[in-house]
Amino acid sequence: MLVLTRKVNQSIIIGDDVEVVVLEVRGEQVRLGIRAPKDVTVHRKEIYEQIQEENRQAAKTRTEDVPE
Repeated sequence: MLVLTRKVNQSIIIGDDVEVVVLEVRGEQVRLGIRAPKDVTVHRKEIYEQIQEENRQAAKTRTEDVPE
C-alpha cells in the first residue's frame, strides 16, 4: 500500500485521468473530491462491495426462479 500525506487543496493523480483532491479535514473526517472521466465509476467501498454481492446473488438465480 502506498501511503501519502496531503494537505487541503493538494491532490494525487491515479493513472492519467483520475485526480483525488483533499477538500477539507475536520477531526477524523476527510472530504475528498474526485475528478474522473464519466466512463470511470467511483463508489464508496461499502457500496461497491454491496453491488458486487448483489451481482453474485443475481448470477445464482435460475431462469425457473424468475416469475413470468
